Amino acid sequence: MALHSTWVVLMLVLSLRGQVQTGKIIGGRPAVPHSRPYMVLLEIKTSQETPIFCDGFLISDEFVVTAAHCEARIYNVYVGLHKFKNDPPPKAIQVSRAIPHEDFNEKTKMNDLMLLQLCEKVNFTEHVRPIHLAHRRDHLPQRCIVSGWGSTSEENQDIASELREVNVTLVNPPLSAERHAYFSRGEIGPSRGDSGGPLVCECEVAYGVVSCGTQDLKVYTKIPDYLPWIEGHIRKM
Repeated sequence: MALHSTWVVLMLVLSLRGQVQTGKIIGGRPAVPHSRPYMVLLEIKTSQETPIFCDGFLISDEFVVTAAHCEARIYNVYVGLHKFKNDPPPKAIQVSRAIPHEDFNEKTKMNDLMLLQLCEKVNFTEHVRPIHLAHRRDHLPQRCIVSGWGSTSEENQDIASELREVNVTLVNPPLSAERHAYFSRGEIGPSRGDSGGPLVCECEVAYGVVSCGTQDLKVYTKIPDYLPWIEGHIRKM
């Protein structure tokens, strides 16, 4: 009963407060240019003409992982970026197929995971390279970083002009196994927006996907729990 009550309270909080939508790294710092070559900026359009932004990350030369709540009508995918606003962006890559998890729940953000298949394969360079995915389910990773182009404060809602990153420390509440998620506590970290970006821990391995959160609790979809789903869809292509 205690676990169920905690789960219900968290879902109410996530439904009513500050869900991750448009991206910001709070309390972070500028990333070393091109030190995160797997990072992808997604410019997306849904039913509105004004674009919004999510993050993602390369796992091969034609697949990007992001959050299912970033599903859109149109995607412009940018790889190899550091600065975005001040420099002319590289040519956008289009998406041939979006594969959100079939059990994604928009209200609770359960199973918040999506694969994007690119229309063209990217060429790997010093600035463009995929990241390995974690596979250990029984392991709470340490020394984790989240990166993104989100705004840097509650007052400034524009995306950042350059990639930023922040260290987060994971906690292990009793509902984490049921939620198939990792959690971090505190105001510092991703907030309303760095959606779809990777939770990178221990020797540059992607353990999670930025999903949702409140001012005090951040939620990351747990990649090891979904590795068979990811690999299965890639093999089908």
